[in-house]
Amino acid sequence: MLVAIHFCLVCQAQLKVQSLLTEDLHNPISVDATTPRFSWQITADKRNVMQTAYEIKVGSSGSNASVKDVLWDSGKIPSDESVYIPYKGSELKSGKRYFWQIKVWDNTGKASGWSEVAYWQMGLLSPTDWQAKWITPGFEESIEQPSPLFRKEFHLTKKIRSAIAYITAHGLYEARINGQRVGDAYLTPGWTSYNKRLQYQAYDVTGLLQEGNNAVGAVLGSGWYRGHVGYDPTPNLYGKDIALLFQMKITYTDGSTETVVSDDSWKSSTGGIRNSEIYYGETIDARKEQAGWSTASFDDKGWSGVKIGDFDKSVLIATQNEPVKQHEVFKPVRIFKTPKGEQVIDFGQNMVGWVKFKVIGKAGDTIRLSHAEVLDKPGDFYTANLRSARSQDMYVLNGKGEETFEPHFTWHGFRYVKVEGYPGELKPEDFTAITLYSDMKVMGTFTCSNPMINQLQHNIQWGQKGNFLDVPTDCPQRDERLGWTGDAQVFSRTASYNMNVHNFFAKWLKDVAADQYSSGSVPHVIPDVIKRKGSEPGGSTGWADVSTIVPWNMYLAYGDKRILQDQYSSMKKWVDYMQSKSKHNLWNTGDHFGDWLFYSVNDDNDGESAITSKYLIAQCFYAYSTTLLINAAQVLGKTDDITYYTELLAKIKKAYLKEYVTPNGLISSDTQTAYVLALQFDMLPEDLRQQAAERLAKNIKGYGNHLTTGFLGTPYICHVLSRFGYTDVAYKLLLQDTYPSWLYPVKMGATTIWERWDGIRPDGSFEAVSMNSFNHYSYGAIGDWMYRVVAGIDTKADGPGYKQIVIKPNPGGGFTYVSADYETNYGKVSSHWKIDGDNFLLDVEVPANTTATVYIPTKDSNTLMEGGKPVSGAGDIKVVGPEGGYVVVTVGSGVYHFSDAR
Repeated sequence: MLVAIHFCLVCQAQLKVQSLLTEDLHNPISVDATTPRFSWQITADKRNVMQTAYEIKVGSSGSNASVKDVLWDSGKIPSDESVYIPYKGSELKSGKRYFWQIKVWDNTGKASGWSEVAYWQMGLLSPTDWQAKWITPGFEESIEQPSPLFRKEFHLTKKIRSAIAYITAHGLYEARINGQRVGDAYLTPGWTSYNKRLQYQAYDVTGLLQEGNNAVGAVLGSGWYRGHVGYDPTPNLYGKDIALLFQMKITYTDGSTETVVSDDSWKSSTGGIRNSEIYYGETIDARKEQAGWSTASFDDKGWSGVKIGDFDKSVLIATQNEPVKQHEVFKPVRIFKTPKGEQVIDFGQNMVGWVKFKVIGKAGDTIRLSHAEVLDKPGDFYTANLRSARSQDMYVLNGKGEETFEPHFTWHGFRYVKVEGYPGELKPEDFTAITLYSDMKVMGTFTCSNPMINQLQHNIQWGQKGNFLDVPTDCPQRDERLGWTGDAQVFSRTASYNMNVHNFFAKWLKDVAADQYSSGSVPHVIPDVIKRKGSEPGGSTGWADVSTIVPWNMYLAYGDKRILQDQYSSMKKWVDYMQSKSKHNLWNTGDHFGDWLFYSVNDDNDGESAITSKYLIAQCFYAYSTTLLINAAQVLGKTDDITYYTELLAKIKKAYLKEYVTPNGLISSDTQTAYVLALQFDMLPEDLRQQAAERLAKNIKGYGNHLTTGFLGTPYICHVLSRFGYTDVAYKLLLQDTYPSWLYPVKMGATTIWERWDGIRPDGSFEAVSMNSFNHYSYGAIGDWMYRVVAGIDTKADGPGYKQIVIKPNPGGGFTYVSADYETNYGKVSSHWKIDGDNFLLDVEVPANTTATVYIPTKDSNTLMEGGKPVSGAGDIKVVGPEGGYVVVTVGSGVYHFSDAR
């Protein structure tokens, strides 16, 4: 059989440095890390390029080509590190902009030129840096809570060099300067544990200002702060007020500065947004709009003043994660009438966002848009699964020609939109669906020869897009949309392959720590909005373990020690909580969700429901979180903790064996999840593991090659099967297309991941309306196995962040090709394999400043060729030897073409 590995890498003219990032962001203008970190990528025109040294310069000014007024020159530092390198210069000042550039040396002694100059700007580091005052509406708010408008006019007499605006709110805000929207972020300031951490955003608004008269304005919505939010929707969770904080620093060309702030000189009123709620939708009455309200020429004599609010500024933090922005747009794929006679638009994709439309009609005409994910069995509009979420937008026309409707402070999960009250024919060109999600960079792609699997990957990606909306929500459509911890932890590794979620999770994990109870228990949802006085709704195994699992997964994906440093105390508190609830090292107390939504039947057939003991699961996750805490302690050098928790881990596993495992290795809950967790978390001694894997494979076969796992067992089942030699069984599970399986929803027409394996039953009926989301990403965790095992792209734990790459494809499932690309902090990694008759081809790309261990599916290294020459004679390729049906080689960066000419 002919085996080939072929690399395709765009040639570079020389050693270069590019993609300069500060705190993982490109030229950020509000950094509150007092020791910012720098990252960069290297490109070169040859193989095996490693960085051996670097030099960083930081200055207080600079051009595109060079840093000036140097504050810190690192000198030549011998190191191959090129991500998260800390600044080590003099103290940085609030609001000050700094410039930096980098040069590197490679392993042949060659130096790059100096890179182009990047910059960052410090945020407002102290509450005393805020001259602005919190302002609230000066009028008495009505029960409908129309969105307040705030405005202020000011006069500028000099030529402007730059202007930065810092804005936040109690509620949600959109700001305007001289009638132009400030920035392209939505649902700002985002969602955090507001009473402990409230983000502000910084905007470069230089281009919006002008010499002479200017005006600034902002409109606010209730949002998460005081809107109806929570599992049992409740208003005013963080406060009853709605408030604005605005500060803009203007620098003139002569070096002088001026500051415009929110204070008692501002005015307030209301406009067209009469009500806006996340769950219920937004109502706009265009007759009440105040045209030009944010321009300097507007007459605000009829407006009220404002009130000054005495709100805490010590909780203010700079935004470190990517904001929510608009992304893909969809036009209707069909417009039709349902059997009930309702006018419905199908946009072809279950998505998250809103609908924008154009209309001409009479003043007072009212249009209502209702949103739904699916149609029912007869083909009618279906919203029962939204529970109390009305998910309706309303627009009242002003009758002044063509009008455009677009919401501001709500969003919907939908594919279908029911339109009522529209004056005239519904035309595709007049309606556009706009998606909203956090502006995370796409990092990975996965395609293969099986169209159903490609659709599954599509669904996984769209489940992530729709639910990564500033926090990792469970679902985007019903009266929930909360940061459920269990969903986030099971999907976090898959999420890191699809998109860059480093900053997204770093931000959210700080809220995990902030809302963690003093006992160490972790709430079910973050931010914690379901806690009631005297209660601690948390501590569920597999959910609260988010505090250990996600930090470790982010460390593996990005190699960022600071995430472990920031979260270590939280990790430790959670493990200590479990220990405090255990007796004789056995944790068998508390309320747990268990293997949520596992396969269950509603009849008396003995053994068909795959019920796994919740306490057995708890003991497994107790061990796993302890293991991850030990791992983090090793990375951070916490030797005392390593010793203590290693001894504890041995006791936890011993208690598990005593309580749940017979001497012959039968686990008391004889289910797929029980064996999966035991094997994934190494709960069994070595001599019992293979027989446990055999029991797992037999169980799967007994269910007709179907999985029976729920939220906690599903992410690991295929990994366990592959680890113990049952990759063929894992492929059978992946390719199964009858319930329960990953492909059953695909076969039923899904365009996102469902909450339940059978959200729509084969006969077209629905699961219980109380809990039946059609955009719920948890089961999409299979994507991790597709990237790491099917395509074979992984990182070594002792070379995290893909500094030391593993490429180990596992052909199977009848696939004739698989192509996966992944953009790491160092550059792109690729693994493309193809079966062509008797030939196996593998294309791999390895970025500079990394190494890769490549596993080639062949048994004989003697016939393995590279570039037409024997590998054994290649100086830049090391043959490690055969291993389990592979020939293992180690390579550096570059382009390689291997072939086995047997």
